[in-house]
Amino acid sequence: GITFPERPKLKFMDKVPAVPKVRREPRQLRDIRGPSREATDFTQGQYGILMIRLTIGRGMDPKTTFAIWRVPAPSKPVTRKSLGHRMGGGKGPIDRYVTAVKSGRLVVEVGGRCEFGEVKPFLTQVARKLPFPAVPVSRRDLQQMRREEEEKRLNNQNPWTFERVVAANMLGMRKYLSPCDLQLKGRYWGKFFLKHRV
Repeated sequence: GITFPERPKLKFMDKVPAVPKVRREPRQLRDIRGPSREATDFTQGQYGILMIRLTIGRGMDPKTTFAIWRVPAPSKPVTRKSLGHRMGGGKGPIDRYVTAVKSGRLVVEVGGRCEFGEVKPFLTQVARKLPFPAVPVSRRDLQQMRREEEEKRLNNQNPWTFERVVAANMLGMRKYLSPCDLQLKGRYWGKFFLKHRV
């Protein structure tokens, strides 16, 4: 019961968005902070990376497997001043465009008539090339990870949870925490996901 898309290989993504003029934006941590609300489950494929088109294209056989992007094309401008440029003079020109990816988001889905052992080598290779920590997962692995996380939360023996410490304002913690820390229960520090914290 596997349906193949008409183009099994990953489509080419434009490096520059097709809009007339893009504004230079300030840096925003909220684009990458916290858990992802979209593209967290598989739609068609069986395996994925929790972006690299050429590596996946070389590793997969288009007759038996297919791949789908689960992230939008790069649209966020990143500025950079030229080398040896003196400080001041305002914000630098746009250097490149990036896609903001939050924790827990699937980047690429791979599926078809294949086993996880066949696609894992090139997915691991792709995960190493990404500028953030990523792991190749199958549907079963993803369900197992979520189950373990829920079990860890339910069977927590430590009475000093983040919520309790913050609610009691121990050591005047509220003064140092941002509203995002309170909302995300201390599981995300800046752009990093603290998986050991319950």
